[in-house]
Amino acid sequence: MSSNTAELKIDGKSYELPVIEGTENEKAVDISKLRAQSGYITLDQGFKNTGSTTSSITFLNGEEGVLRYRGYSIEELTAKSNFLEVAYLLIYGELPNKAEFDHFQENIIHHTLVHEDIKKILDGFPSSAHPMGVLSSLVCSLTAFYPESLDPNRSKEEVDLSIIRIMAKIPTFASWVYKHKIGHPVNYPDNSLDYCSNFLKMMFALPAEKYQPDPAVTDALDKLLILHADHEQNCSTSTVRIVGSSQASLYASISAGINALWGPLHGGANQAVIEMLESIKKDGGDVKKYIDKAKDKDDPFRLMGFGHRVYKNFDPRAKIIKKNADEVLSGLGIKDPVLDIAKGLEEAALQDDYFVERKLYPNVDFYSGIIYRAMGIPTDMFTVMFALGRLPGWIAQWKEMRENKEPIGRPRQIYTGYNERKIER
Repeated sequence: MSSNTAELKIDGKSYELPVIEGTENEKAVDISKLRAQSGYITLDQGFKNTGSTTSSITFLNGEEGVLRYRGYSIEELTAKSNFLEVAYLLIYGELPNKAEFDHFQENIIHHTLVHEDIKKILDGFPSSAHPMGVLSSLVCSLTAFYPESLDPNRSKEEVDLSIIRIMAKIPTFASWVYKHKIGHPVNYPDNSLDYCSNFLKMMFALPAEKYQPDPAVTDALDKLLILHADHEQNCSTSTVRIVGSSQASLYASISAGINALWGPLHGGANQAVIEMLESIKKDGGDVKKYIDKAKDKDDPFRLMGFGHRVYKNFDPRAKIIKKNADEVLSGLGIKDPVLDIAKGLEEAALQDDYFVERKLYPNVDFYSGIIYRAMGIPTDMFTVMFALGRLPGWIAQWKEMRENKEPIGRPRQIYTGYNERKIER
């Protein structure tokens, strides 16, 4: 924390506001007592310049392309850790030793099965239902199967059990949502497999089939889940925290986060990439034509999956996953004109001065969309895959908010409606 203060002058009066400095030299003016002192609030639509909390989970520097979980760089974590280790790191603050990891993994394996009554809820949805709506409903239904989770004064051990349950069950939920949509019987977990392989088997195994996922696909999925595991105070994470601030249960808070992620301005970016590629294919597949359209400021066309609203230089996650995208495409030997168009756009954009000068590099959504399509995952399941990866970050943020005893979230507003008026009859 800093000992500096900022001075704010309003109506001839001066107010001193504390200046807070984080461990990475991020600076903020603390306005938490401004209204009590002056009667004024600040207005910041979309909270673009407002810090809603302090957090020790994730550090993001968009100008320099830096992303760290609990101090560890995303580059090192994807090279040396797996998704469950990173989940443990985010939730509990440190990478697990072997005994801690084995215990964590064994607990998850023990809770992968879900109550058979879940099938009744699943069957209540038409096959046309969007997977994200079904997933959020199944997650929220856990409050009915585990009503003790609603108690805001639960012990640490009871909270840990809720964390284990949702980490274990969400791959089962996600795969069942997919199977329900395509009208196939669901698969039960195979706990002899690792977390990612088990999920892929539940997604794609046919009845009585001896399914063995491709190692390149499993590795790519594991890395994608790590890359999406947390991303500071984004829309869905802030939603989880503000819902949890009312002392709502972990399951209700995560369900709210899933719904926030569902919006096309948040979690749907990789789906938008594939939809863009499909439209280019439908128009003849001329990559140069669409590169030129993207460079024409008077043309409404925009290249999806290039550049990032947070990363002003490059997306560090994209540099990591590009290698896996190449391995998956070459390893599976897929012949797909849509993926060919994607590779053409990538090559053109990385070499074209227009994109290089503006730092419009392919981002993680561009490559994740390519990988998920190559795996055989339909586009409307892409956001479900995002939720699967983001789960440990949501859990960690909910847990931190509760442990810090943060107050209930209650933003202010500036009223712009009618003054008091009478009903005239």
